[in-house]
Amino acid sequence: MYIDNHIYKNDINYVAKLPVPWDKLDEKTVMLSGATGLIGSFFVDVIMAKNNAKEINCNIIIICRDEKSARKRFDVYDDSGKIEYISQDIINSISCNKKVDYVLHLASNTHPIAYATEPVKTITTNVIGTMNMLEFASTFENARCVFASSNEIYGENRGDTELFDESYLGYIDCNTLRAGYPESKRCGEALCQAYIKEKNLDVVIARFTRSFGPTMKLDDSKALSQFLKNALAKEDIVLKSEGNQYYSYTYVADAVAGLVYVMLLGETKEAYNIADEAGDITLKKLAGIIAEKAGTKVVFDLPDAVEQQGFSKATKARLDGSKLKSLGWRLNYTIEEGIENTLAIIKNENK
Repeated sequence: MYIDNHIYKNDINYVAKLPVPWDKLDEKTVMLSGATGLIGSFFVDVIMAKNNAKEINCNIIIICRDEKSARKRFDVYDDSGKIEYISQDIINSISCNKKVDYVLHLASNTHPIAYATEPVKTITTNVIGTMNMLEFASTFENARCVFASSNEIYGENRGDTELFDESYLGYIDCNTLRAGYPESKRCGEALCQAYIKEKNLDVVIARFTRSFGPTMKLDDSKALSQFLKNALAKEDIVLKSEGNQYYSYTYVADAVAGLVYVMLLGETKEAYNIADEAGDITLKKLAGIIAEKAGTKVVFDLPDAVEQQGFSKATKARLDGSKLKSLGWRLNYTIEEGIENTLAIIKNENK
């Protein structure tokens, strides 16, 4: 189990020791969707680390479509009495009779093949699911809602800037299958603002970059996930383009650290990029780093039709993280360190 791995423990402890007001979570209840995903599962491990150290007393409610898988992921905490499961799809109204203090909407299709093969689910999770989470949060006085958004909302770089700050908006062709993900994330953010205005709900938005780490799913079709999967199998790293795409990347521990800062210190209505220029790299260079660590090489291969439909058209998407840094967040892991940790932890798990 990841939690028994010393490298993973160090990553968890790094986030658990952040100088943020953790007391805001003491004697509180956090509900989250997407708990078994890359970000959500790491976040749950951090909260449980704080609970186990007796530093806070925080209950967690996990909304999951596959309760069996969720229970398996978090079975190490079965005796804690701190985790409760609600088995349902968030595109249906949320049913829970417990008082909730924080609502985190982290569930979403987040990889290209899913965008192409499940376009309706991609949109409904980001729109209807977001509305249901916001509606549920609005039934409690003083509840805070955190919406996990994406660098994809920025669209294509117009050629007028190197870094996207939170006010930037580029072009998205809405009349395409691929637009379902970024446009529904944009709509999700608009819903957040609507609930803030109409229902006086406390909502803050975390905009994630292309995140990676040992908690990723190996069937994830994002390029970086596939590179890591190839590396673990000692296979050549397959690049399905020239690799000139220039993006921001964040290791999961830094991404969840950003989420914690946004959740506990972010201002209502505001969106925050979880990004640092030190995490900016071209896809070709990234593939080369992973190939070197795996002892293999980079090869080029054309994507098939389904893959092509799900690929982002953006060639440069670098985010400005200065707004989040003003809250105190700092990048702790280089790309190389994040890749090394990911490979080492998953290799150990596969043993």
